[in-house]
Amino acid sequence: MKIKVKVAKKEPESIPIATEYIKLDSFLKFANACESGGMAKALIEEGRVRVNGEVCAMRGKKLRPGDTVEIPGAAYTVAAEA
Repeated sequence: MKIKVKVAKKEPESIPIATEYIKLDSFLKFANACESGGMAKALIEEGRVRVNGEVCAMRGKKLRPGDTVEIPGAAYTVAAEA
């Protein structure tokens, strides 16, 4: 008999930016989700990054406050700097 365990989703970490937008690859480095631009590029090209729930393969995708970025094991929300 299999027992189903419901795992609670962790709330996305809020990452404030001081500009109108930030490019996806730069955001991944800024949020410390990737150690380098090369890692960010590879993660994006492999289709392992979701922006607002959809797979995004554009490194230069402009993210604005309110956008959500998900990678395996983590989620981030772009926020406006106060």
